[in-house]
Amino acid sequence: MNDSENLEKKENEIFSKILRAGKRTYFFDVRETKAGDYYLTITESKKNVSEEGALGFKKFKIYLYKEDFKNFKTILEETTSFIIKETGEKVISERHRDDFHLLTEENKDSIKVSNFTNVDFEDI
Repeated sequence: MNDSENLEKKENEIFSKILRAGKRTYFFDVRETKAGDYYLTITESKKNVSEEGALGFKKFKIYLYKEDFKNFKTILEETTSFIIKETGEKVISERHRDDFHLLTEENKDSIKVSNFTNVDFEDI
């Protein structure tokens, strides 16, 4: 991106919020059209390692305009409420828990022990 593109990008950014969620980061950016109206971009960014081993980021972007806000919000609320109602708020997958790495470190020794069969020498 050259300097003029970077300057243009910063000029039409009005408001920004960032949500860090594990390996993903979400950017909520309010931008301005040439006509002076505002719209929302939601960008998901995720670390990516290429086949050559180079670190980069995969980005996916949604553009949301004011005329769609009400319906988008309604459907988002309906679908998230449905998920919570059907499955509860508890995160089922352990690896998505905030303390997953702590859990695996704490349980490391018990996992190693549980992989062995307890054999008494008198049994041989």
